[in-house]
Amino acid sequence: MSEHLTFTQDKFTFQVARDRHYNTAGVWAKAEGERVLVGVSDFFQQSKGDVAFAEVSEVGTAVAAGEVFANIETIKLDIDLPSPLNGKIVAVNEALELEAELINHDPYGAGWLAEFASSDWPAVRDKLMTPQQYFEHMKNEARAQGDQ
Repeated sequence: MSEHLTFTQDKFTFQVARDRHYNTAGVWAKAEGERVLVGVSDFFQQSKGDVAFAEVSEVGTAVAAGEVFANIETIKLDIDLPSPLNGKIVAVNEALELEAELINHDPYGAGWLAEFASSDWPAVRDKLMTPQQYFEHMKNEARAQGDQ
């Protein structure tokens, strides 16, 4: 089985990583031991444009699911990102200060945004979309954008 679900529309191919969960804004969360890594989906980064700046809340910041934890500025937009989980930020991807475009080049790897400590990850995870659910959501969004 492939690591990604893939959807092609027109000249664009979008991938959804199978090993994480997603909120409707296209923010993913992936448990790694006691921590949860967070970033944006491939569809998010392709549909919003080239990332010029990424600003993540400071280490030590407590965030509830749905609260803004980061801001991404693209050539097209200035976007506040809602956290997919409750927790405290324990690390931020410092590489993004100099290379925000990592989000575009590798959204599921080197382009991660923050690492959280979360005491209720299993309960919060169950409220997020599975990869298949996000894949269907993403296809609907892509088709709607294509119709505009």
